[in-house]
Amino acid sequence: MTRQPASRPGAGSRRPRPVAPWVRTRLRTAPGTAAAFGVLVLLTAFLAAAFPRAVDAYENRGLRHTVTDAPTTRSVLEVTTPGPGLTGSEEAREASLRSGALAEAYKKVLDALGGPLRAVPGESSYGVQTGVPLPALDTWLPRPDAVPPHMTLVAQNGLAEHSAVADGRLPRAGGDVTSRTTEVEAAVTTRTAKTLGIETGSVIHVGEANGPALTVRVTGIVEPRSPQGSYWSFNEVLGAPGLGATPGSPPSVYWRAALLLAPDAAPALLGTLGAPQPYWRVAPETARLTAQDVPELAERLAALEDGPGLIRLKDTIDENADVTTDLDGVLGDFEAMRSAISPVVAVAAFGIGSVAVVVVAMAGGLFAARRRAELALLRSRGGSLAGIGGRLLAETAVVAVPAAALGLALAVLAVDDARTGYAVAAAAAVAAVACAALPVRAVVGHRVPLAHGGRDDLTLARPGRRRTVAELTLLVLAVGAVTALRRRGTSDAGDHLTSAAPVLVALIAALVLVRLYPLPLRWAARPAARLRGAVGYLSLARAGRSSAVGALPLLALLLALATAGFGGSVLAGVDDARARAALLATGADARVSGEGDSVALPPGAERAVRAVPGVRSVTAVQIEHALTLPAAGRQADAPAVSLVAADPDAYASLARGLDLGEFPAAALRPGADPQVLRAVASPGVAAWLGSGRHRIDAVAGTFTVEIAAVRERTPAVASKEFLVVDGSRLERRAPSALLVTGGQVDGEGLRAAARELGGDLTVRLRAEARAGFTDSPLQAGAERIYTAAIGAGAGYAVLALMLSLLQSAPERTTLLARLRTMGLTTRQGRTLLGLEALPPALLAAAGGALVGWATIGLLAPGVDLVRLALAAAPGVAPVDDVSLRADAWSLALPATAVVLLAAAVAGVQAWWAGRRGSVKELRAGDMR
Repeated sequence: MTRQPASRPGAGSRRPRPVAPWVRTRLRTAPGTAAAFGVLVLLTAFLAAAFPRAVDAYENRGLRHTVTDAPTTRSVLEVTTPGPGLTGSEEAREASLRSGALAEAYKKVLDALGGPLRAVPGESSYGVQTGVPLPALDTWLPRPDAVPPHMTLVAQNGLAEHSAVADGRLPRAGGDVTSRTTEVEAAVTTRTAKTLGIETGSVIHVGEANGPALTVRVTGIVEPRSPQGSYWSFNEVLGAPGLGATPGSPPSVYWRAALLLAPDAAPALLGTLGAPQPYWRVAPETARLTAQDVPELAERLAALEDGPGLIRLKDTIDENADVTTDLDGVLGDFEAMRSAISPVVAVAAFGIGSVAVVVVAMAGGLFAARRRAELALLRSRGGSLAGIGGRLLAETAVVAVPAAALGLALAVLAVDDARTGYAVAAAAAVAAVACAALPVRAVVGHRVPLAHGGRDDLTLARPGRRRTVAELTLLVLAVGAVTALRRRGTSDAGDHLTSAAPVLVALIAALVLVRLYPLPLRWAARPAARLRGAVGYLSLARAGRSSAVGALPLLALLLALATAGFGGSVLAGVDDARARAALLATGADARVSGEGDSVALPPGAERAVRAVPGVRSVTAVQIEHALTLPAAGRQADAPAVSLVAADPDAYASLARGLDLGEFPAAALRPGADPQVLRAVASPGVAAWLGSGRHRIDAVAGTFTVEIAAVRERTPAVASKEFLVVDGSRLERRAPSALLVTGGQVDGEGLRAAARELGGDLTVRLRAEARAGFTDSPLQAGAERIYTAAIGAGAGYAVLALMLSLLQSAPERTTLLARLRTMGLTTRQGRTLLGLEALPPALLAAAGGALVGWATIGLLAPGVDLVRLALAAAPGVAPVDDVSLRADAWSLALPATAVVLLAAAVAGVQAWWAGRRGSVKELRAGDMR
């Protein structure tokens, strides 16, 4: 029987499917490797996606906090008109002040806002008030300097919704109130009633003595529901009375208060000389405000203040309408703080982002190295680079894409109130790098078929000319960029070259160190070869040619250590600045003082404070601000100086203990002339007075002074210009502040003692002052990002070290098995692996510390940590210069951890290799 040849498939028939698909087979073959790679991609995608969302979140919270925390006189937008003129009819003038007309105009004001500028209905208000406060003619009202109280009559909407009636009832507008109405009803707040002695049923006559007057009957006393809200706080006298002063010398003090009329009673103000003025106040809504709205919000405000928006208001409300607000200034403060913080945060982003990319690429390199024999076999049997690369891409994408998507989802859930676009782009970039790492490394390494079993250490795998040229090009570009950055400074907030400084310095160090690293080890191996025993020589020789010390692993370690060191130095500098500012603000661990540090303390204050638990020492000082220095014929104004009078020994001991302007006590003791007071002065005061003796006229007395010592700071005052003298030699000795030291000062005990002493005493604690410098979400958010950057840098450093050691682990294990067959003991094997791993770890640790130190030195001139450290702006904060300095602990600890971790990994590997045995490692036919 003749066998018929098998027929070949036709051109239109399908190709048979493979029995086992590539991707499924690979995933089933190495599920642990795929899972580990997926976890790495997930964590990296999570960090990449969470970073832009975290920045958006803390910037949004910072903007809302800045607007909300600003005084309402700055943040509220107020529209005003001069009031009805005298040209129209009386009915028209009265109608323009009635609540209906004002409500219609309020709707037009809201329509003119638009965009991100939205109003808070509960805090916005409108109404009529007297532009000129009217004196109260009743003699039963308090008159501090025989000046009658001045009342502002306010007819504002929403009084019932914004207050609770404590006594009586709310005012009403009985009948049709006109300009001829001579009596109206009003309410006052509880604080106004208590201060001025007003009760329900009181009658107050306001107006000029020889002019028209208005009778106001108080029908109720109300308690504001939200005294700090815009409704009550925009007008400072609306919720509580205050003191005013008349012009002239000496000024006379009088009370200023508000009488709350019914909204429909506003026309009665036309019959007074108070110049009634309609107003519409818009409290900005911040719940939906984001940092991305700032440019458009600033444009809207500019249009309303002096642009098309103002023209529309003039056309719809009144041709003399005017818009006033300082909300644009509040936005400017936010932008200034964000511009100061963003470059510092960008350094962490560039550093951690770069090390994450390098670590993911190292993972791909590890997979390519482990599958080198498999890929070489495929190439030798005709596999194309495109086919191999495509299969590896599909194999990697099956793991990387879902992992990156899951990381993105976790980032979105973990960080809310932020945009999603940048997070999606960051996660997609991570997925792209993860998918491309293995195919690219495999394709580049197998451009030509490779001989099986070749060595790839630094001795034989010498870089070719193209690689040398590429490395030199990168080196020249990095050095040029660092040089340009050093010359032109780092003050540009939007300069990415500044943010990439750690990457540039680490790239330079990696390219240089990876070439110079083998030389000293080979030199050290020569004398080691003459020593007894082969362990020392073998470890040095292998460390000098190990493939674990490549440019990529070294770059990852340098970047991670440099970023962690830079972040730690930033946080350490911020912490030091806050501690310094808190010390300057209080002058000790606690401070008890009279009003303005100028009012004398009650008798027995020092004794009462000493009895508080936790108090170690108490130093009494007398402070006099605005001391006038002798002009000595100069045309320039003398500097504002604070006079400090204290006991020489106690004050010198305090300054020495606080390390704040330390001076010898003899500098304040009498000298050759007992009539002359020796003083410690600031540099500015010393330069103004010069040498010799000078006569000073102060509230504490007249005395002659000479400068005995010059110091930059002194504990008692935060001002930079001061003069310290012996308080016992003043004519009028009256201590006004107590500087308290102690490890655990009881703040509540101090406040209780201050209340028992009576008077208006202020207690300030150093710890509370320090906490007050961190009230901005921008600061807290930036600190959290840097803390996360330090943690992520440490984690990626561990991963980079583990990946570099795992890449050469099989070869080291095989070598250890072979050496055991030659008589190497277990202890010697552990020593060999430990000594082999130590030089690369030391190189990475020293290089990382060096790169971190160089990065700090490079960026320090342009990095101002004032706004990151302190809530106040520069010039207002007690510490004006917060420079970035290298923190030894932040540089040394991560570097030391790398060395210890490398030694621990080498020990674990030696222990594991000892358990497996030499026979299993040295199988017949194994070409490793």
